[in-house]
Amino acid sequence: MSDFFEGWYFKHQKDGRMLALIPGRSKDRAFVQVITNERAYNVDFPLDAFHKGDIVAIGENRFAADGICVNLHSENLDLSGELFYENLTPLVSDIMGPFRFFPMECRHTVVSMGHTVSGTLTLNGEKLYFDGGRGYIEGDSGKSFPKNYTWVQCNAFDEPCFVMASIARIPFAGLRFTGCICVVWVNGREHRLATYRGVRILHNTKGRIELHQRGLRLCIEVVERNGHKLLAPVRGLMRRSIHEIPLCKARFRFWENGALLFDLSNDCASFECVE
Repeated sequence: MSDFFEGWYFKHQKDGRMLALIPGRSKDRAFVQVITNERAYNVDFPLDAFHKGDIVAIGENRFAADGICVNLHSENLDLSGELFYENLTPLVSDIMGPFRFFPMECRHTVVSMGHTVSGTLTLNGEKLYFDGGRGYIEGDSGKSFPKNYTWVQCNAFDEPCFVMASIARIPFAGLRFTGCICVVWVNGREHRLATYRGVRILHNTKGRIELHQRGLRLCIEVVERNGHKLLAPVRGLMRRSIHEIPLCKARFRFWENGALLFDLSNDCASFECVE
């Protein structure tokens, strides 16, 4: 098996309750990571338990664009149930742009910027009701996560607005550069800010991201909290520890040609800053 990993991030939230699942496979095993408000869990499977087609299957667990069915058990985790998705918001085109044609350390994909969720999960005896909730799906594949990166995502606004932004140090053709991919979806329109479209990164610190691209400007301010430990890939093996803040307060402002399209704050943003 080559030094390869692939995984997907299925996020669900409603009324301040968040639960995300990361199914995937690494060089030597399959896995499902579970992130809740309070903590994170990891459940390992033999590599031959992983199957991918239109549906990603890991043991008895199924993950697809129209919903999931999970039955996960470990020493500290009992999670079971089904969730269903409707009204997905895919991107107009591949988030990697022209970089999708080149060998990359890590490839990113966005399956849905936002969609409705229904169904119920039972987590360690507690019923979690997601009817009328909001979901998000993305994925990664390659050999390793970037050495340094920042990632933020939020789609729990009262207004029809979804935001995802990622900034990372990227090895490419023997050199390294700071790359950015970002999507702002508002009022039925997709706005994309990316390295391959000439974005300028004005700020990239733990508490602030500011991007400018021609007539577009995005400013994100994050109030950090304690994060949960997750496993991340290094040369195809899940042997690196990172921390994700599943829910934190953030303010998002977005301008087009000098006009402020939105100024929204939310307590349900997800955030990672790995240095």
